[in-house]
Amino acid sequence: MDIQFTDEQELLRDSLQRLLRNQYDFDTRRKIIASEEGWSRKHWDAFAELGLLAAPFPEDFGGLGAGPLASMIIMQEFGRSLVVEPFFETIVLAGGLIEQAGTSAQREEFLPEIAAGKTIWALAWAEGRSRYDLDNVATVAERHGNEYVLSGTKAAVIGAPWADKLIVSARTSGGPRDRDGVSLFIVERQSANLHLQSFKTIDGRRAAERRGFWYFGGMPRPRHRRALRRSRRRDDRAEFRNP
Repeated sequence: MDIQFTDEQELLRDSLQRLLRNQYDFDTRRKIIASEEGWSRKHWDAFAELGLLAAPFPEDFGGLGAGPLASMIIMQEFGRSLVVEPFFETIVLAGGLIEQAGTSAQREEFLPEIAAGKTIWALAWAEGRSRYDLDNVATVAERHGNEYVLSGTKAAVIGAPWADKLIVSARTSGGPRDRDGVSLFIVERQSANLHLQSFKTIDGRRAAERRGFWYFGGMPRPRHRRALRRSRRRDDRAEFRNP
């Protein structure tokens, strides 16, 4: 497919190439991944100031309305410079899920913060034996009144050590490999009994390991009031839900 960029898209690409060439060379990247945090808040703020984090989102929610082509351009240039900051995890995955499946109230609450670079998100879906099968979910969510208690483990969650919030898949009904009954929950990174052990990936980024953490059960109960629930029928639209 031959994609012809508009003048604005060419300007975005040229501006991003110039920024990365001047401020994100390989030595800079090496220092970032060697730091204690493993990523650069300074560069993340610069990306936000340039409008990169807001580019794909609708203007009604603090974005620039540039859509998926903007994400493609940004991802291509970030890949060229091996940028470690969590654009894909926060903007493309988490932001995309909220935009597509969230209620209007939830889009208004979360998307402006994401677009402004104020919050970091990560998607916790893979499990040790899931073999990249989205339906193979053993983590369980049990409802207690107006709250959910999540119990289980998640594997190799890229960007989790940096995240403020997580989107976590958990089963609300059915068996471990059933196609239906999987929900997505918004979980605060500092939730009680959520244990995280981080490690470096082969490319120098940070992820969360699965041994004995991502445990949401026990007392005191963590409170998860917002859920993005997958519909029982595959052709229905998923939606965020406030129990």
